[in-house]
Amino acid sequence: MWAGRYITAKRRGKWEYVGRARNIGAAVIVAIADDHVLLVEQYRVPLQAQCLELPAGLVGDETEGEDIATSAARELEEETGWRPDHIELLGTYASSPGMVSETFTLVKAHGLTKVGEGGGVEGEDITVHRIALADVPAFIERKRRDGIVIDVKLLLLLGPSIF
Repeated sequence: MWAGRYITAKRRGKWEYVGRARNIGAAVIVAIADDHVLLVEQYRVPLQAQCLELPAGLVGDETEGEDIATSAARELEEETGWRPDHIELLGTYASSPGMVSETFTLVKAHGLTKVGEGGGVEGEDITVHRIALADVPAFIERKRRDGIVIDVKLLLLLGPSIF
């Protein structure tokens, strides 16, 4: 139906949905060290609100053919200021399969070292939160009460943990 730089609107029969342009993928990063997890908060235009999320980024948007692990490590450092020694791929998932064809690869960052302040690239204005795992449920609830939108992927941190 139409295509932009990052997304395309598509129609298959009567079904309308959105997908990523140019085979761009996404990586969502679980970064836990010393019983603390890294979360990011940023303004999301589609929601017109601040959103609390796991760090994440596009794969192949700037460098065609960039592998998921390299992209995830780069995005984690840009967004949070923490550099991983190793990225473990945990599988591919769909976030909203009734409306979006995009999938994301969930990764776990190992061996974190603080190397900067994070905050993202120009214009992203990301706030970094380093939260004790035991405090995550209360932190998320406090943010929800403050009107912050909570990304569904944070449910990973609220249930029985595989991490």
